Amino acid sequence: MKLAGFVCLAMACAGAPRLASAQAMSDMPGMDMGSGPMMAGALGSYSMMRDASGTAWQPDSTPMEGIQGALGGWSTMLHGYAFGIYDNQGGPRGGDKAFSESMLMAMAQRPAGRGTLTLRTMLSLDPLMGPDGYPLLLQTGETANGRTPLIDRQHPHNLFMELAATYSVPVSKDISTFFYVGYPGEPALGPVTFMHRFSGMDDPEAPISHHWLDSTHITFGVITWGVVRGAWKLEGSIFTGREPDQYRWSFDPVRLDSGSARLSWNPDPNLALQVSYGYLKSPEQLEPNVDQRRTTASATYNRPLARGNWQTTLAWGQDQDQPGTALNAYLLESTVHWDRHTLFARAENVEKNDLFGAGSPLQGRVFDVSKLSIGYIYDVPVAKHLNLGLGALGSVYGLPSAIAPFYGSQPASYMTFARLALR
Repeated sequence: MKLAGFVCLAMACAGAPRLASAQAMSDMPGMDMGSGPMMAGALGSYSMMRDASGTAWQPDSTPMEGIQGALGGWSTMLHGYAFGIYDNQGGPRGGDKAFSESMLMAMAQRPAGRGTLTLRTMLSLDPLMGPDGYPLLLQTGETANGRTPLIDRQHPHNLFMELAATYSVPVSKDISTFFYVGYPGEPALGPVTFMHRFSGMDDPEAPISHHWLDSTHITFGVITWGVVRGAWKLEGSIFTGREPDQYRWSFDPVRLDSGSARLSWNPDPNLALQVSYGYLKSPEQLEPNVDQRRTTASATYNRPLARGNWQTTLAWGQDQDQPGTALNAYLLESTVHWDRHTLFARAENVEKNDLFGAGSPLQGRVFDVSKLSIGYIYDVPVAKHLNLGLGALGSVYGLPSAIAPFYGSQPASYMTFARLALR
């Protein structure tokens, strides 16, 4: 296992001229106010707790673990995690591997003219795990070599996951408008990405519904314009429809051949709702003549606890291939954190037509598959703001009888892991 991948930490910096309540923010779990000025939302006059991946929203009451500070005229915040994992996927199509997944995110924000300028970058050392990623039963999407699809494996994320700038301008007391540009970046499509939402970030596995809900979170070329009015946000994006290729250390061409729109509503501090629709031009490298129309809807409920936090996300996504069929995915995940303990679970049901490749009599057939995962982490402070978490998870599957001979009648999988995280 590469040590650099294990110890990589994510960093973020943020700030704004519209200052939120310092007392209210500092009372939130996981928030260290440090020496910097209080931060507010990047897209409008709301708490910065609402901001998540790209321009997506989470509930305002979601804790944002981090250390806030200042650098020159910029406000700053530091946050991060890295996993070292042993993965064992059961059954005839399973496998095992020791690997690391990690993320480095940095963001800086300051007043600029009448508005607020936000710069953000996110990097990962996931390419160190190799181009074929890690074993993950029922996962599909992308390629390791440009010739064959990845099946029952999760692809690594790119070194550059986000390089983006946002500029927001207040129009009135409750209304603002914003522009977001990323290369790479995340268009206005789907819920908060799984590795950034509180309900999913402690689970080291990628969801098997990833390519129905949030696979566009690394898009090489995004331009988004939106309007925020109080608890509402309406936004649209043009972006590159093609997903990243197998060269995970480099940048992909900008095409700006696809589009999406998303409506978000946070009716109260504990709830975030979104619906979105997108047209993706030729998303899969191995199927260049297939376009896709994606529709998603999600609800995230967050409940602060006296000594922790509990969040649950319910999401649906549909991919309509053109030419092809409409395939649906459903996800329900929940994470509760209290004191040093974290318990998480995820249930998914997905219609998949790419579990069998060329030469198989089952190629192209649609199969309704399900997965249930449950895990636990125990965190131990090892330094100021740095925790070492030790954890494990187990997964079981629901499979149609037609594919049981290939996967086994009752396959089961597990992961054991250590995690470094800034708290």
